[in-house]
Amino acid sequence: MDFLTAFLAVLLGLLGVYYFAFRSLNHFKKLGIPYVPTLPLVGNMGPFLFRLKPIASVIQDAYDLFPDAKYVGFYDVGNPVIIIRDPELIKTIAVKNFDDFPNHRAFLDPELDPLFANNLFSLRDDTWRQMRTLLSPAFTSSKMKLMFKLMSKCAGNFADHVAAGRVGDKNVVETKLAFTRYTNDVIATCAFGIEVDSMKNPKNEFYVLGRRATNFDGILSLKMFMSRSFPGISKVFGIKVVEDRVARFFNDIVAATVATREEKGLTRPDMIQLMMEARGKDGMPTLDIEAMTSQAFVFFFGGFDTSSSHMCFAAHEIAVNPDVHDRLQAEVDSVLQETGGNPTYEAINAMEYLGAVLNEALRMYPIGPFADRLSARSFELPPALPGLKPITIEPGTNVWFPIFPIHRDPLYYPNPDKFDPERFLGEDKINTSNSATFLTFGLGPRICIGNRFAILETKVVLFHLLARCNLKPCSKTTYPMVFSKKSFAMLPKNGFWLKFEPREKTYLSPASD
Repeated sequence: MDFLTAFLAVLLGLLGVYYFAFRSLNHFKKLGIPYVPTLPLVGNMGPFLFRLKPIASVIQDAYDLFPDAKYVGFYDVGNPVIIIRDPELIKTIAVKNFDDFPNHRAFLDPELDPLFANNLFSLRDDTWRQMRTLLSPAFTSSKMKLMFKLMSKCAGNFADHVAAGRVGDKNVVETKLAFTRYTNDVIATCAFGIEVDSMKNPKNEFYVLGRRATNFDGILSLKMFMSRSFPGISKVFGIKVVEDRVARFFNDIVAATVATREEKGLTRPDMIQLMMEARGKDGMPTLDIEAMTSQAFVFFFGGFDTSSSHMCFAAHEIAVNPDVHDRLQAEVDSVLQETGGNPTYEAINAMEYLGAVLNEALRMYPIGPFADRLSARSFELPPALPGLKPITIEPGTNVWFPIFPIHRDPLYYPNPDKFDPERFLGEDKINTSNSATFLTFGLGPRICIGNRFAILETKVVLFHLLARCNLKPCSKTTYPMVFSKKSFAMLPKNGFWLKFEPREKTYLSPASD
């Protein structure tokens, strides 16, 4: 390479960096809307990227900067984002004008990460609608009732091990590690149709590879950040979020399950069966093994990681609030006495205080600090502040719903940092299924398809755990809660730690142990 060629290559590279770093810095100024002051390259994500603040705090700061604004401008690294602060406007976008904002922003390459990039969350438009229609029957009340028996078996086994002191050291348990064993077994049986026992065999391949695929504490978090912030660079260097070994393993499980059922004529009430039966039907997408694996895997991902985090946060608040603990345990004992020690699906689902405790945990600790939508066409937003003009956003504009800040806003939740399940009890309780101020599972047609499943598996395991154990804080418990600055997921700084003390008296029937 001669000097002139080298010089031109370096110059073009520098111009490219300059263009990327500065191309969008005046975006919101030109639109005439309030925005968070930004830096080149890192945008407004600098405090998180340099591990100065948790991601939730970064979004909270942006939310607080203009308290009277309906929305504010924010830079997700080099990508301009509009953070929608007003609940009514959120509802307009997510529900009333859903067709104008039908998709999430895609950030994974289907060629590099087909397991992630082709799942329900990432699919778009008609392809998403077809897959949503196909998978929705897996989460009806009748299917939940069938899955309840499978969940209850896993939960009883889990709670037995905890009560017997076979988890942790002297009853002190790292609950994230423990609950992922339970969620692993539930997803294995309910989605993939196989049985594993991660309590007796914590090194089973299903569990080990599941943890590798969902552990956001280390390199996976960096890979996810690179893929969503610098997709071009990620593609050039072949950065994959899901390792080839993990992808092959789950593909092989689905392929073997399908082959066995077709050969022997077996059926089972799980997601694999649902997708098998839908193949070839009019209006349904053609599903090969890879497509089926992609859908089952995102169900695994959500059930394994996010559900276990919800269990950890709920168990944490139960343990550090003795009044909540005692009232909830009394409700558990009451149900056990009424059902003769064999709790039913209907009995656990009808537990009002347990439901309120879980909703309050979801309010205080939403698994994701924000949700997103992508505009499909031009759309007019009302003025951001009094005296400003409406603006028209272009197709491809990314908008965020700031879940964590809204859930901690005293305007909607008085004394928001207090764990108070009473918010979800009585005549004035918050409507969690259709409220723009309770957004843990999203809102509108894109609401999480597995939300009922996630709530049920959490109810079941906490029920069995409280029937057998008392939950107590220990010297390692993070209290007050301090979030990690290292993970994109919302996790405590020093992990989840509790003490589980076996109860002297339980109301379980011998048959349920």
